[in-house]
Amino acid sequence: MSRGILILYKSKTGFTKRYAEMIAAETGGTAMDVKKVSPDALSSFDPVLFGSRMHAGRIDGFGEARKLLQNNGVSLSALFVTGAMPNTETQTITEMWKNNLTEEELSDLPHFYMQGGLCYEKMGIFDRLMMKVFLFMMKQKKGKSPNEDRFAEIIAHSYDISSRDYIRPLVDCLRGK
Repeated sequence: MSRGILILYKSKTGFTKRYAEMIAAETGGTAMDVKKVSPDALSSFDPVLFGSRMHAGRIDGFGEARKLLQNNGVSLSALFVTGAMPNTETQTITEMWKNNLTEEELSDLPHFYMQGGLCYEKMGIFDRLMMKVFLFMMKQKKGKSPNEDRFAEIIAHSYDISSRDYIRPLVDCLRGK
């Protein structure tokens, strides 16, 4: 017997966890860190979602989550990814999906991007260093567009642009709308 929706997540700085909890609250589902889920728990929920961050163009932990679900005979019903990039960067987001999902997943697996933010205080040293190098390169770039200039200003510090509004398309999908 199904206990409802399971929202598995992998969260490094808290944005994905926050979104998983928002989705759980909105749907009556259960949000659970993917590292803490047992095979018994997996088989007692339907549908099962997975959420994680976009990290250097990759969906962090998606390969491991995919294997975990497949090894336990569970189908993934939807995928959500969080990141610092604004939702308006559709070309970059589309490329991220193409680089991370199979052709079958692209066409059959509902997938959603939700902008979150940056939290330098919770990042590991490598990620902080990578962001600072990226910021330095952005500032040194000649002929930046106004959007690139603004983006460099934004990523210079921690920020949070997450919103309940960004879960709406996923929740509507789950409700069959």
